[in-house]
Amino acid sequence: MCLELIDSDATRACWPERFAAQLTVALGAGSLRVQLAVCNTGDTDGGAWDFTTALHTYLRVENVGGAQLDGLDGCARWDALADAHGVQQGTVTFDGEYDRVFSAPAGAICLHDGAHGLQITQSASLSNTVVWNPGAALCARLADLPPDGYRSMLCVEAAQIDQPVALAPGQQWQGWQALRVLPAS
Repeated sequence: MCLELIDSDATRACWPERFAAQLTVALGAGSLRVQLAVCNTGDTDGGAWDFTTALHTYLRVENVGGAQLDGLDGCARWDALADAHGVQQGTVTFDGEYDRVFSAPAGAICLHDGAHGLQITQSASLSNTVVWNPGAALCARLADLPPDGYRSMLCVEAAQIDQPVALAPGQQWQGWQALRVLPAS
């Protein structure tokens, strides 16, 4: 399935640039791939523009407190809650609100959730991975989640945040994230 958005009078009322964006979703047996493609459709008089992006995932987990993420060990990270920079040491686990932006690993990330596993990969054009869970207090204030919804969800988002993508007229960019169910352990 492919969804497309092309600039129009309505979009230019919010953002004046000329663009085309396509979001392609491909489902397979035990897999999902989401790809975003963006093009600067402006003429050479229009100039370059830049953007950031994240492919937002809301992954269902049995219990976020028991979930673990492997594959981010050694990656630079920014803890958005504490506004602190560091390097991830070991497996990522969850106890309360969690909001961190990692430099994307070269290999796959594996989400372990009880007997279930999910392999998560992303294109090199998405240089960040955002890991987020709202925790109890924030979740209670969010309109799109039930008050205890934080217990059964986790976001692991392929993103391009630290360095905005700059596109000159006629240039294109694309990035993707792929999820693959791992055999039950």
